[in-house]
Amino acid sequence: MYWTLELASKLEDAPWPATKEELLDYANRIGAPAEVIENLQELDDDDDEEQYESILDIWPDYPTRDEDFFFDEEEY
Repeated sequence: MYWTLELASKLEDAPWPATKEELLDYANRIGAPAEVIENLQELDDDDDEEQYESILDIWPDYPTRDEDFFFDEEEY
């Protein structure tokens, strides 16, 4: 599974919390790139009813604060 900011951002407006199947349905309905569909299909199948609360349950490195999105020259 390979997530990028661009791919993960396609799920920002998903109907959280959601199961794997609900996320796949959402991604198909919005016309998400094939990579998003493939990544969702690779999620664990241990429990079909598992609820994902947010994108962080799928990709823990997803930036959640505004400053994560911007480069600050003064910091370097």
